[in-house]
Amino acid sequence: MADLDTELDLSLVLHALSDPQRRTIVRELAASEEPLPCGTIELEVGKSTRTHHFRVLREAGLIEQQRDGTRKLTSLRREAIEVAFPGLLDAVLNPAATP
Repeated sequence: MADLDTELDLSLVLHALSDPQRRTIVRELAASEEPLPCGTIELEVGKSTRTHHFRVLREAGLIEQQRDGTRKLTSLRREAIEVAFPGLLDAVLNPAATP
């Protein structure tokens, strides 16, 4: 797991979350208790675009990835995000629930 002290930049985080495909990735990761292989998250984009979206999320500090043999497992850095920006993930993942 990545260090919780890794600084998250709000502008990078908001940019990463501004795209609907990346929000889909974040929702899928948030719903899973285990890291997910990248290919198991359904997106309606090509492989290079999928790779781009994962890179944007990784560079923003929202996800972390680790190799497991030939697979790349991805997990959401929920705790670090919540420490840096309390309530942000809930607002993004459940927009109808926020006042």
